[in-house]
Amino acid sequence: MGITGSMRIYGRMIKFSHTLFALPFALAAVALAHRTDPVTWPRMFWILVAMVGARSAAMGFNRIVDARYDRNNPRTADREIPSGRLSVRAAAVFVIFSATAFLLAAAMLSPLCLALAPPVLVVLGIYSYTKRFTAYCHLYLGFAIALAPLGAWIAVTGRFAWPVTILCLALGAYIAGFDILYACQDTDFDRQAGLFSVPARWGPAAAFRMAALLHLAAFFFFFMVHLVFDMGAVYLAAVIVIGSLLVLEHRLVRADDLGRIQLAFFNINSLIAIVLFAGILIDILVQG
Repeated sequence: MGITGSMRIYGRMIKFSHTLFALPFALAAVALAHRTDPVTWPRMFWILVAMVGARSAAMGFNRIVDARYDRNNPRTADREIPSGRLSVRAAAVFVIFSATAFLLAAAMLSPLCLALAPPVLVVLGIYSYTKRFTAYCHLYLGFAIALAPLGAWIAVTGRFAWPVTILCLALGAYIAGFDILYACQDTDFDRQAGLFSVPARWGPAAAFRMAALLHLAAFFFFFMVHLVFDMGAVYLAAVIVIGSLLVLEHRLVRADDLGRIQLAFFNINSLIAIVLFAGILIDILVQG
């Protein structure tokens, strides 16, 4: 197998295309921080390496930890490790490489980033075990991924600032909400396997209601970014578009009809993240 084929397998294992969910939020934080702390191209490069490295390590670790469940789940049995296209050892090497890249990038950014990097890896790694003991694993996932904008902000400014937590809360609620919807596909399997999730514990109908509440909260926090960061009309228009996309997502899938969940999960959620980043970036450029 050539290098291109190997990269394709690793990319599929970690769902590299799903980087579009969280990376635009991190870039949005960079754009907001850039208004007071200009970002150099080398710093931007290491921020990107850190983001990709952390996510790749977390996803690879999750695939290793969940391999025995994935093997027995018809929806996930064709994933790279259960299907035999990738060995656990090869996946472990990939995780180590990705984590090392993340730590190196953190070291290149600042001593503070390097000090925070190991705890971040621990937080990301813990997620892989949350379905073993709590139905609120989706909220934990939202929390873990919501660290991305905060990390990007600290990488640019070198300090914590409370306004960026509004963007983190928006990302966390947005991620947790659609993860609950996505988990509805595995309701029966999770119950049989003794795994925890909101759909497995309370049923898909209740899961849809909780996801709707989380997305309503996400919309509120998206709007609060407009106020807290003194954004303009362009960003406000982006928030309106995001709200419309969230409504569309909940109209595309229902508790008794999950046929279009892939469309809602990937296409619409990716678009929401891109609209957010574009809205912030263009608004900042327009304001000068």
